[in-house]
Formats: sequence, structure tokens, C-alpha cells
Amino acid sequence: MADEGMRPIIVKRIKKSGGGHHGGAWKIAYADFVTAMMAFFLLMWLLGSTAKGDLDGISEFFKTPLKVAMSGGSGSGDSSSVIKGGGTDLTRRNGQVKKGDTPPEHKTYDLNAAKAQVERAEGERLRGLKAKLESVIDANETLKKYKNQLLLDITSEGLRIQIVDEQNRPMFAMAKATLQPYTGDILHVLGMVLNDVPNRIGLSGHTDSTPYYSDAGYSNWELSADRANASRRALVQGGLADDKILRVVGLAAAAPLDRADPFNPINRRISIIVMNKRTEDAVMRDAATLDVPAADGEAAAQAVTAATTK
Repeated sequence: MADEGMRPIIVKRIKKSGGGHHGGAWKIAYADFVTAMMAFFLLMWLLGSTAKGDLDGISEFFKTPLKVAMSGGSGSGDSSSVIKGGGTDLTRRNGQVKKGDTPPEHKTYDLNAAKAQVERAEGERLRGLKAKLESVIDANETLKKYKNQLLLDITSEGLRIQIVDEQNRPMFAMAKATLQPYTGDILHVLGMVLNDVPNRIGLSGHTDSTPYYSDAGYSNWELSADRANASRRALVQGGLADDKILRVVGLAAAAPLDRADPFNPINRRISIIVMNKRTEDAVMRDAATLDVPAADGEAAAQAVTAATTK
């Protein structure tokens, strides 16, 4: 018995593992991740379904929470709040109006204002062309000698360039449509300058009131038309595109420059009009009404001249 009482007592403690080789801590991390993702998607859903006015109110709350607290309501963007949050009145906000509640906005354009703006821009371009021609005349030795015979002004039709006769320096041979050499030089330079602008060109020939008749019935009307057409050819030779010329007419002595003295040499002149858009449209409408082809060259000039003389 004594031997059995002296035997040592051995206690075995078994340490239990939590879940196999990897343990169970990953389940807790996964659960935290799923919870965070659920909260994130819930936040995205709330932001997507919240009206713009409420979002503005939330933003305003975090900027000035005391302001919202004093005014009441759920936020400054709320429809019940008078704090600026958007909208056309104090009871509704743009962000809280449902699609279709308000009529679509239609943009309107003021055609008269747009037309006036185009005319102003065109007027500035013509004034710039006038200044350019004046500088070309001063710089060109050929033109400078005839500066007194070159008259430039802005009219309701556009920029008018007139080449007038002087007592001792006519542009054409007496009673003929033959250009003097210096007149051709002037028209060549003008043709080169005028070709750089997009405007269409009109020409008119004028005589003084001195009667001119021939046995064949050739009068100042035919003479003025032939002189206008001779000027057209000289402009084209100088570099002006032929399709830029829209009108060539002969007016004889019907529109004198000096009304007080219809026999004044300055009444014998060639008038070149750099047309503005309004004049160009009017000429095109008249051509369509009269059924006169808007073609350039001798045939068109004769057709318009014939219509003028009738």
C-alpha cells in the first residue's frame, strides 16, 4: 500500500485548437469587409435617390450648421426652407422639381439684332477698304497724280468709287468709249485691290447733259453703257474676278454729280459700287423678277442697259 501512495500523479492538459490549420480570425475580417461594403452601397443608393435640393441642404448644413438649426427644416435646400437652395420661388427648388413639371426652355434669337450686327461688321469692312484705297492712292505714283479725280464715299449701297473727268483730263476719248491710257492704269490698280474683298461689284457709266446723237440713233444712253462696260473689262484685266461683277448699267445724264451745273465735266464719270449685302440681295431679287440672267460679260451688260433705257 505504501508503494502505491508514493507514486507521482500525472495531469495531462489537452490544448484545443480553434479551427484547424488557419484558425477562425478570417471570418471576423470578412464580416467587417461585407459590412463596410454594404454601408458603402447604401450610401451610394441614398445619394442617387436624394433630390438636388436635399443634397444642397446637406452641404449647407455641414458648412453652417447653426444657420440651418436656427431656420428650421431638414436643410437649406428643403422646399420648406427660405434659405437659398435653388428654385424659382420660396416654395419649390429646382433640385426638387420632377422631370416634366416645368416646360422646356426654348432659346429665342433676335433676327433684327443679328442683321444689325452683320451690317455693322460689313460697314466696318467697307470703311477699312476705303482707308486701304486711300493709302494705296497716296502710295502709288500713278494714282497719286489723279487723286483729285478719284472720289470715295460710303453710301446706302456700299462703298462708292467714282472716277470723274476734269476739263483738261478726260477719262475717255471724246464721244467714244475708248479708255485713255491713264484711266486704264487706274482701273487696273483698283481691280487688283477690289478682288481681295468678298463683296460683289456694280458699275455705272454717266455723261453730262451735252446732247449726243448719231444717224444710227446712238445717244448718251448707249455711250454711258459702253463706257461702263469698257471699265469692266479694264477691271478684269487688272485682276478682278469676272464673276464678282453683278451689275453694269449706263445712266447717261440722269444722275448728275453736280445738279447745279449739268454740263460740268465731273458729271462725266464711272461709278464703281462695292455692294453691301442688302444691295446685292436687292439686285439678285430684281434680276429674278425680270428674268434677266445674272451672268457677267457683254450679254448681261447689254440686257441690263436695254431694261434701263426702256
